[in-house]
Parts: sequence; structure tokens; C-alpha cells
Amino acid sequence: MNIDFHTHVKLAKRVDFDLSFFYEMVLNAKDAGLTAFAMTEHFNTKHFYDLYEQLDRQFDYKGHYFDVDGFKVFTGMEIDVKEVGHILFIGHRADLLDIRHHLEHHTKKDAFISFPTLLDMGESYDLLMIGAHPLRKSTPLHHHDPALLKRLHAFDLNGKDMFEFGVDKMQLEVRAFADQIGLPVVCGSDSHHPIQMGVVENMLQRDCETAGELRDVIMKKQYKRQISPILQTKVNAAKIVKRKMKDEYMALQQ
Repeated sequence: MNIDFHTHVKLAKRVDFDLSFFYEMVLNAKDAGLTAFAMTEHFNTKHFYDLYEQLDRQFDYKGHYFDVDGFKVFTGMEIDVKEVGHILFIGHRADLLDIRHHLEHHTKKDAFISFPTLLDMGESYDLLMIGAHPLRKSTPLHHHDPALLKRLHAFDLNGKDMFEFGVDKMQLEVRAFADQIGLPVVCGSDSHHPIQMGVVENMLQRDCETAGELRDVIMKKQYKRQISPILQTKVNAAKIVKRKMKDEYMALQQ
């Protein structure tokens, strides 16, 4: 099973969910050799619930994923914390929607939930919890108490960060930080456009149906990270096309 743990199925937060765009994400992921990805849309994205409603109408839900013609789209979301940082929750859609309901009053920057409180909430569900892009300058995690970070299950070696700071540099620094905390590292593309799918993958030694099974494989280190040799080209192309599409979308909304 080849999976990307950090993807977005919307072009941007302010853009509506589009089913045809979602299909393009899946098709490009398949073409790149992935058999699954975790859909970790921002928890405060525009019309968050609409995304799930549309997918519910279109696809069967099995385990903790939508079955898109045999391709697994695991459900998740990316959550901001008050002390700065982004946390990925991956789990059953009902649990995620329940958590999102509890976060309704925490969607604005001045009201983000605290990291300890979010961890307490997450641990009451069967989730995979990943610290997203832990060394990104804008949303780092390295300033948090190590005792809190240890409650996560992994850190994210992020495709966008590798593009910006270099593949080798980011691998070394994230792995060193993860070793210091005592957590494994998994890859996430942080894709917002189909072109970027496949820049990273995690090759698992067994197939998984639930977040608990994914968590077990990661904790037992029964997987291997793979980074595309054309990561720089694909991420750069995705950035250029995304910017153009986003500008066109926003112009139409005016």
C-alpha cells in the first residue's frame, strides 16, 4: 500500500469544493503509483461540511476511507493550534465531524484551540495524529514542550518544505528533530493541486483499512519513505498553475 499522509482536495481555503477537481487529484495520485492518500483538508476551510456531504453522496465509505474506484481516500483534517503549529488528524469521518463540531468556536486565528486541549480531544478517538511540517518557519512545532509532542504518532516530512529548503536538508533536519522527540517520520506532499500528487509516498508493508492500522504500521516502522526525483519540478509546476487558477477563481467571485 502506497500512501501520502498530507493532501488537500481543494485548491485553496476560500475556494468551493469541486468534485471534478477531486477526481483529478485521485487520477494523478493513481498515475503516480499511489494506492491511497489521506485527505487532510484545513478544518477552517470554506464550507467544510459540504465537502463530506458531496463525497458521502458519491462514494461508499469503508473502514476509515472513501472507496473511489478501488483507490482509498482516508478522511482527515489539518488543525491550527493557538501556540502555533498544524496538526493532522486522520480517522473515521464520524469522529472527525464530531471533532470539527467541537472546534466550531476555534476557527479564527485569535481563537485557535490550545495544543494540550487538542491532544486531549484527539486521544479520546481512534486517530492517527501527525505533526505537520514541524520545522516550517511560519508554523513550526519545535517550540512546543517535548512531553506534548511525544503524544503525537509521527512528524510530517513535507513536500512543500523540501521544495523550498532542499530535499536533503529537510530530510536531515526533520529526522534529527523526530529522533530527539522519539517519533517516526512519514511523508506528506501537502498537495493542493493534482500535479503535485506523487512527489512523496510511504510504502507500507501491509494494506490498511483504518487509522488504527495505519498508526500500528507507522509505530512498528513497517514502511519506507519514497521521494520523487522530480519533486522540485512537480511542486514548482503545481505552484504556478495553482496561483493562476486561484486568481481566476477569485476574479469570477467579484
